[in-house]
Parts: sequence; structure tokens; C-alpha cells
Amino acid sequence: MLGARSIAVLSYYMRIALGIEYDGTDFSGWQRLSHRDSVQGAVEKALSFVAAQPVDVTCAGRTDAGVHGRCQVVHFDTDVRRDPRGWVLGACSNLPTSVAVLWAQEVPDEFHARFSARSRRYCYRILNRPVRAALDARYVTWERHPLDASRMHEAAQALVGEHDFTAFRAISCQAAHARREVIAVSVRREGEQVIVEIEANAFLHHMVRNIVGSLLPIGRGEQDVGWMGELLAGRNREVAGPTAPASGLTFIGPRYEARWGLPAEVSQ
Repeated sequence: MLGARSIAVLSYYMRIALGIEYDGTDFSGWQRLSHRDSVQGAVEKALSFVAAQPVDVTCAGRTDAGVHGRCQVVHFDTDVRRDPRGWVLGACSNLPTSVAVLWAQEVPDEFHARFSARSRRYCYRILNRPVRAALDARYVTWERHPLDASRMHEAAQALVGEHDFTAFRAISCQAAHARREVIAVSVRREGEQVIVEIEANAFLHHMVRNIVGSLLPIGRGEQDVGWMGELLAGRNREVAGPTAPASGLTFIGPRYEARWGLPAEVSQ
């Protein structure tokens, strides 16, 4: 049994949730690595400076090298008292310019950045014009051939629902199984950009980029609209499209139940 003193010490710990934005171009991905720069490593280093003690964070969803984050959510436990503004400004002042903490707030001990998330959302941007990007090169993928966004949107609807997504799973994926539920997917054109948005309960390694890589031949008219459904049913990664570049992909963020009281951008 824990004594009264031990209980008092344990009760002093609090759980803090943060919203984090980052440009992933120059990072090896979210996950901390001993030999390469990662977003997690940068965030933990900055928070440890603010707390004056080591801080380990848990994220809602890991992103690959070169992938960006609009509102990644993390949590960590600490016995250090700082107000939310202190965590935000203190962390930002110790982070590289490509990473920023957007908000911070105390959450119940039961909250978990990963396991409490009901879904995750990604956005993929394709610059569709004859000339490559200059200003937006870090945040889009370039496709010179004209794309039919309506055909891509129609094809993508075959993905909605719970399916085995083996056809869009990286060979290196370590997930226990390939079944995921896609809640919604859309493809639309905004000027020179074709934008793919997808929400699912969870994602496999490279799943969004492999989906986009298979939608591109449909948009170019090289494959029929029904091809996406055929790939899904066939469960063969080797016949699906190539993995689209990381630069066009942004993790928009997770969604949580409103009961956690998090900002509107991650609540539903």
C-alpha cells in the first residue's frame, strides 16, 4: 500500500495537453531519434528547458519525414507548475522557427493524446500546373499534367467505410492489421491546387500518400474511376500507384470528444 506521503506526491502531478504546428521538411519525422533531428526531439528539448527537468511527450499520431503538422496534439505529465501561457511562450522561445506550440492546457489524468482520439485528419495538396512551385515548394506536390478532381473524388468514395487497406500499406508498416475505417474523403480543386482531404479512425504507414499516388493516374485519365475500388478489393500493394511525395502532406490533427474541453479545432 502507498503511504499518505506517497499519495500526496502522486496527486501533485498534472497532465498537460499541447497543440503543435510544424513544418516537417527538415525533420526525419515526428518520432524521436538518437542520430537525426525529429519534431518530438525538438519539442521535448524545449519543454525540458521550461520545466527544468526531463519531459517526455506522447502524440496523437506520428508523421513521417517531410510531413507537416497543422495541430498535432501531445500530452505529458509533470509536477512543475506553469500557467498555460508560460508553457506556450517558454516552449516557443526554445524551439526552431519551424515548430510552434499553439496552446496548452491541463487535462484530466484519463486523457491520452493517442488513445482518446476518435479520428485523425490529413490534407494533401497537389500543385497542378505546367510550372513547378517556388514559394510553396515545401508544402505541395507538383503534377504538370491536368487532373480531373471530380473523377478523383468519385473514385475515392470507394474507400469510405471499414476495409482492409493492404493495397495502400507500406511494406515497412508495423501495424498488427490493415483494417481501418475511413470516415470521409474528398477531392476538390481550388485554383491551381487539387486538395485531397481524408479522415479515418487511424492510418497505416504511408496510407494517405499511397492513396494519393493511386488517385493521380485516375485524375490524369490513365485509369478508370473504378480502379480505386479494384485496388482496395485486390489488397495488392504491388499493383497500386506509387507513394506520393511527403511534401504535399499535412496532418491536420486529431478529433476528440467535447468532454475533454480542448480547443474547437480538435474537438467535435
